[in-house]
Amino acid sequence: MDKEKNAAITIAPHGGRLVHRVLVGDEREEARVRARELKQIALNARTLSDLELLAVGAFSPLEGFMGNKDYEGVVHGMRLSSGIPWTLPVTLAVSAEEGRELREGEDMALLDSSGEVVGLLSLEEKFGYDKKEEARNVYKTDEERHPGVWYLYQRGEILLGGKITLIQRLNSLNGFGKYKLDPAATRETFRQREWRTVVGFQTRNPIHRSHEYIQKCALELMDGLLIHPLVGKTKLDDIPSDVRLRCYEVLVEHYFPKEHVLLSVFPGAMRYAGPREAVFHAIVRKNYGCTHFIVGRDAAGFGGYYGPYDAWELFGQFGREELGITPLFFAESFYCRKCGAVASEKTCPHEKTERLALSGTRVRELLKDGEQLPPEFTRPEVGEVLGEWSRGG
Repeated sequence: MDKEKNAAITIAPHGGRLVHRVLVGDEREEARVRARELKQIALNARTLSDLELLAVGAFSPLEGFMGNKDYEGVVHGMRLSSGIPWTLPVTLAVSAEEGRELREGEDMALLDSSGEVVGLLSLEEKFGYDKKEEARNVYKTDEERHPGVWYLYQRGEILLGGKITLIQRLNSLNGFGKYKLDPAATRETFRQREWRTVVGFQTRNPIHRSHEYIQKCALELMDGLLIHPLVGKTKLDDIPSDVRLRCYEVLVEHYFPKEHVLLSVFPGAMRYAGPREAVFHAIVRKNYGCTHFIVGRDAAGFGGYYGPYDAWELFGQFGREELGITPLFFAESFYCRKCGAVASEKTCPHEKTERLALSGTRVRELLKDGEQLPPEFTRPEVGEVLGEWSRGG
């Protein structure tokens, strides 16, 4: 295949252009020196990951933290001020006291938890916001029991909007090595492998048998599968990202056609925003080059706050050409004792009493209780990795 034809295989980024705001070489060193004279803003784990994802284009067309018009448009209408669909706010908050010291039109140095300069913010505007209003619109609840709402309530009272530039990549993800691929890199891989259709799979859990089933069903229709686990900030009871990555490695090694699978990590933070986050995850995978995206039951949900198929309904509120990525909806699958395999309502003829429901929540419960994961739940190799971790090995 010639180069020109090959270059046209992957889907266009959201908004038409892949944003790139990473400084290198002399520009990077000049910015690092200049940052010493600037006012400083400390970032937490989520805003650090947002900074990097903005810079590498994962959040295209955003070039920085949202200003007021984009923020209001997203919170109330799930669209940027330009009209482009976007479902979650990407914002930077500071306290009212900090906000009083900052001036619009100035550049700010962005720091990580160690005090190292990681980026710059060109402050275009600062504005107040209603936390409860954001919670009710984005998370459909204002209860602090919801981890996304709890995080929102801990934030400062002033939001800072403006373009960013990245000076230093996140050290916290250095251990992922070859699996940390930016959108430009995944797109290049798809081009090299001549994949015209690529389905993305978002996960924050080890892949159990039900996940494997729907991935393989989707892969039958596609040239390639991007297994794209989220490895940024999650709830404290979630299984650590390095342990999950090892589970993905052994699963791909033993049970997937490796020539049709790409394993890469997504260094984003989990919001647990249910339907809105499911659409957000699809848009982000579009920026990574996916043409299709798997949407299962209660996608990105938490604690029964969302209906099992609310995300499916929300996808239906956007025109296919608006999102530009095609969702693939998969209903609940289960292990059927009589079939001796994972199946779905359409493929299993047996009674419900023969069915064993599979879920990441149940996997975590079994591990917490020190129980061995049955082969109906997960592959033996994955169970061995998780068992070793749960025993402190």
